[in-house]
Amino acid sequence: MAERSRPLVVALTGGAGAGKSAAAHVFRSLGVPVLDTDDVAHALTRPGQPALAEIVTVFGHEVLTREGALDRAVLRRRILADTAARRRLEAILHPRIRAEVERWTAACEAPYCVVVVPLLVEVGWQKLADRVLVIDTPEALQRTRLRTRGLSGPEIDAMLTAQADRATRLAAADDVIVNDRGLAALEAAVRAAHARYLELARTGGTE
Repeated sequence: MAERSRPLVVALTGGAGAGKSAAAHVFRSLGVPVLDTDDVAHALTRPGQPALAEIVTVFGHEVLTREGALDRAVLRRRILADTAARRRLEAILHPRIRAEVERWTAACEAPYCVVVVPLLVEVGWQKLADRVLVIDTPEALQRTRLRTRGLSGPEIDAMLTAQADRATRLAAADDVIVNDRGLAALEAAVRAAHARYLELARTGGTE
């Protein structure tokens, strides 16, 4: 099979606390271009950006800090408590994020690239990628990790409820890394995935 004319695009996803950021860090250390859609969202909501102005119009100035930056903790509590509010925020951000993902992947010149999309399954963006890699973790371990980030029990409950359940996420996966044995095991699994993706990129395959 001939080498593909564009990079293989891998969407990396997983539930809150699963270890997506740690996995993305390993891919980066291997020289793989990685775009995290959370970083894109942060850039879009900096002071002076049109998306932030739209968010303030919809949610009010109480979602801003005294310095005029987005108060992410306040906004997070709002959207976790109110499904309609979450959908309004998604309507503002998701089209902009998707456009940036499409621009970035089109410009990528590496054999393959990774796009971190925490809510990939929830928003139905699987077709943005050639393969979906799910970082999977038992829920009890997710909760432990989220507590170490300072989230309360109710906040964790709301966050996990807002996300696809584990079975749904796994059903969408082409590849799965179970992250329940520490960073060394995660790094080894990512390195194995890296070798596989390089081979798929070389042969032009997706399976």
